[in-house]
Amino acid sequence: MNTEKLINDSIEEIIEIRRYLHQNPELSQKEYNTMGKICSCLSKWGVEYKKNVADTGVVAIIKGRTDQKVIGVRADMDALPVKEESNVMFSSVNENVMHACGHDIHMSVLLGLAKILITIGNEIDGSVKLFFQPAEETIGGAKRMINEGCLENPHVDAVLGLHVNSDIDVGKIGLKYGKMYAASDMITITVMGEQTHGAYPHNGIDPIIISANIIMALQTLVSRNIAPYNSAVFTVGSIHAGTNSNIIPKSARMDCILRTLDPQTREFLKKRTADLATNIAKSYGGTAQINIEESYGPLINDNSMVDTVKAAALETIGEENISIVQEPCMGTDDFSYFAAARKACYFNLGIRNKDKGYIYPIHSGKFAADEGSIALGIKIYLNSILKYFENN
Repeated sequence: MNTEKLINDSIEEIIEIRRYLHQNPELSQKEYNTMGKICSCLSKWGVEYKKNVADTGVVAIIKGRTDQKVIGVRADMDALPVKEESNVMFSSVNENVMHACGHDIHMSVLLGLAKILITIGNEIDGSVKLFFQPAEETIGGAKRMINEGCLENPHVDAVLGLHVNSDIDVGKIGLKYGKMYAASDMITITVMGEQTHGAYPHNGIDPIIISANIIMALQTLVSRNIAPYNSAVFTVGSIHAGTNSNIIPKSARMDCILRTLDPQTREFLKKRTADLATNIAKSYGGTAQINIEESYGPLINDNSMVDTVKAAALETIGEENISIVQEPCMGTDDFSYFAAARKACYFNLGIRNKDKGYIYPIHSGKFAADEGSIALGIKIYLNSILKYFENN
């Protein structure tokens, strides 16, 4: 099968689709037009699909000559509340909404893969499910899609995914074995004291003083409570208390985020946070209420799946264009739900082009991606799928 020619013949159409998606971004849980565009393309190419999965998601399937092995591939769909300043000719027409995280590239790569697979499906030894997933930036659409059965009927054995990376030159990829992204938990600590006049502090209990001591103690969570070779980040991002300089307030609230790389550290530090805050508040005569809202879990790649993608990439772009990432990222991605449910590999696709000025990071209004990355993404996905079916 001459997949190189198929990709080259299709890439102009896929780039036009990408520009449409970039120009018409939609926020999380509002990806209705995006869903419509994806379905329109799939229908045009004769790809079987189901829409409105997790409200605005799409699950497509391309059946091979056997369905004994099934691999899934995921692309996220949502944009960010960012004003575009990239000056590309297809800039967003939706005010203060932009594909500043590259999800338009992700979707375009997956649509390009769909177009190629539907042409060669009867030549491959397995089936491929495509997950166009909403709400990565907010509520975790991956979890909702999994709960609605996207990994079953037929049963999916493994999952692939990618994310653009503006630190990696176009034409190259980054691979990470094991732990790739952190888990995150939103923690709110509300300290209750006793309100009084600022001139008579002895008549009250100052929640600001209590909060200050809690904040200082929380800084020891990482430095003194976990091993030096482990990783965690605890951030107190905001503190709110009081209404006037001469009133000691009744309460103070801290908004925090905890980032960890493994489940054991995550659970330990959540418990330790609650213990510290509760006991410090008690020692000053106050109380502390702790609310923990769990977000995405750690994204941990399956090493055998990374080997599969690496083998495919070696044949596609050569060893000199593959970077093996040594350190995990403390950011988060809800692909972690797929990686927790099935063997998975998530990799970085280079989109940087210094000569064109494509150097700005994701979530920036100046973010822009070299469209040459789209064809490479399709090739890496396709060759990885073929390698997986060959070896499993």
